[in-house]
Amino acid sequence: MVEISPEELELVGQQLGRSARGCFRVAARCECAAPLVVQTEPRLPGGTPFPTTYYLTCPRLAGAIGTLESTGLMREMEADLAQDHELAAQYQAAHERYLRDREALGVVPELKGISAGGMPRRVKCLHVLIAQSLACGPGVNPLGDRALAMLSPWWKQNSCLN
Repeated sequence: MVEISPEELELVGQQLGRSARGCFRVAARCECAAPLVVQTEPRLPGGTPFPTTYYLTCPRLAGAIGTLESTGLMREMEADLAQDHELAAQYQAAHERYLRDREALGVVPELKGISAGGMPRRVKCLHVLIAQSLACGPGVNPLGDRALAMLSPWWKQNSCLN
């Protein structure tokens, strides 16, 4: 696993519009080669626990996901979780994978059992679920995969690096 370079860290900061903190590596890239998702340390510089292991950095993708969130999709997904036991089991497995991936970078007792995005029982943030899907690949987070499939190709407007 290759750690993030100073150049990539600077680019992520530009994407976020602020200094990037706690970035370990670029976990997923856009078709234009820009970072989409970074994997972050479980504790930020200064000691603050940080549960979001897979952090979405692309502003175009973040905007597209925000639009998708405004449709009420998260409530629909929570209803599906309550009714579909197989989906709920897959989502639980995504939560457990998230915990393992974070603990591989360091154990933070304050975060024990806490993943992100509402997992394993709620759907609070599609950004987190999609970030996990992009970083880990299809089949890891079923709700992240589902939301990702609903997005228009955000990268086709112009290069994300411009």
